[in-house]
Amino acid sequence: MATVLKSDSVIELMKRFLKTEESAKIKKINYVYQFNIAPKKIGTDEVIYILDLKKGEVTKGSYEGGTPDATISIKDDDFFKLATGQLNPQIAFMRGTLKIKGSLSAAQKLTPDIFPKPAKL
Repeated sequence: MATVLKSDSVIELMKRFLKTEESAKIKKINYVYQFNIAPKKIGTDEVIYILDLKKGEVTKGSYEGGTPDATISIKDDDFFKLATGQLNPQIAFMRGTLKIKGSLSAAQKLTPDIFPKPAKL
């Protein structure tokens, strides 16, 4: 059975957003991020997503183009909070709820601003 994450809705929104003209600003970041999103505990049953800002796309599964610029490991709830601006990435990193491998300068460009905001109901 496939793991269903709260983050899946954010990922789907990001896929659609990257196809719009509004996304031009974040595509200029020009990095590739791998997200290892864990349902409960980092390192366990992680679902992998690639946010490729060089190509402007989001895909599920490991990165095929070599090594991503930064790999972020995070729990599902924390990723959702990060993407919706409820969690500061620097604080999450210092607390150990967000782990980074690879380029720290690439990771620093990954701010809540790059995620599209869901429509208010």
